[in-house]
Amino acid sequence: MKQIAGLLVLIFTFSLVGNAQNKKEQDKKAIKKMCGCYEVTFNFAETFSYSEDSLYTPSKTKVDKGLEWAELIEDDDNKLSIQHLLQVGNPEQPHIVKHWRQDWLFENSEFYMFNGDNAWLSEKKNAEEVKGQWTQKVYQVDDSPRYEGSSTWVHVDGKSYWENTTTAPLPRREYTKRSDYNVTLRGNRHEITNYGWLHDQDNDKIIREDGKDDVILAKEKGYNTYVKVVDSRCQAAANWWKAHQEKWALVRNKWNEVYGRHQNLSLESKVDHKVLYKYLFDDEVNDEKQINKVIESFVKK
Repeated sequence: MKQIAGLLVLIFTFSLVGNAQNKKEQDKKAIKKMCGCYEVTFNFAETFSYSEDSLYTPSKTKVDKGLEWAELIEDDDNKLSIQHLLQVGNPEQPHIVKHWRQDWLFENSEFYMFNGDNAWLSEKKNAEEVKGQWTQKVYQVDDSPRYEGSSTWVHVDGKSYWENTTTAPLPRREYTKRSDYNVTLRGNRHEITNYGWLHDQDNDKIIREDGKDDVILAKEKGYNTYVKVVDSRCQAAANWWKAHQEKWALVRNKWNEVYGRHQNLSLESKVDHKVLYKYLFDDEVNDEKQINKVIESFVKK
């Protein structure tokens, strides 16, 4: 009887391990479906205002369209990295803009959580908190941090999606126009669809001050659709990345060294009246020593 019981335990254990591995592969397959060439539509609308200021003016509804190339640049067992590139202008001679990057890490326990005013808090979770989960780490165009959060991919009723709520800086469309809030609480849902994928957002515009409770200024809805088109339409972006990928690997390496310090991180908004991405987008800044010096100059000591 003991032998039978032991055999049953062994079979059950192998079954659990196999199911977990199959689930992980299903997750990775869903994430990889975000790669390719897409016609993207960005939709944002402020929905509710809680301001007590009678002169408060809501943000205008924002709709933008573009062609975006999303390339898988890392494909490891516990990490997938996708670089996004915008392709704009004349289709015959398009202009390529290095856009955001998203890294997906399996059962990651190290986090940088945005805390307002260009500062991120280093946090560590225990293994049980992130068991079976994927962390999405989102980076700015210069590969500096933006936001990140951990959740479980869900595959049910023919749907594959991932949902998380986390703090983030003001979106690019807002931070040059708004100074009445300093944190976005992002409700992110990434769903794989029959046309490509969807980034559905329910966001709070937060006023955060030390020693005080967060105050919700307004709510916002975001609905960004990525409609898959043939990859050849993004060939110019793919070619651009091939020509520039070595430089940006050096940029990522430096940032990885900064993140690896596991210390709270505060960044300068400008150095010598110039923002970070303008330094790094300069073709003259192209070797490891220059790149490291520029990035380090933005890290507050």
